[in-house]
Amino acid sequence: MENLFILLQMGGEGGSSWTSLLPLFLILVVFYFFFIRPQTKKTKEQRKFREALKKGDKVVTIGGVHGKILEVKETTVVLDVGNQLKLTVEKSAIVMDNTQIAQTK
Repeated sequence: MENLFILLQMGGEGGSSWTSLLPLFLILVVFYFFFIRPQTKKTKEQRKFREALKKGDKVVTIGGVHGKILEVKETTVVLDVGNQLKLTVEKSAIVMDNTQIAQTK
């Protein structure tokens, strides 16, 4: 914080205050392109993936449970995980694994 105040004070003395804010602006632009934008893109892809789930798809949950979709409801999915065992999980708990990512590209 002290560095920011020093930059602001220096801008008033020797030159334009815009030139002193240029490094801060550049840092914000870099932060946007390397952190915010990729995260929103990933979130959008996850949302599309979850909306496209259908019966018969093989999926993985956040907890690492692998299963096959038996039924898709509004907010939940019924999975067959083997040995006639059925689990009901939230759609938000289903993630794209590496094989599904490769198929979408």
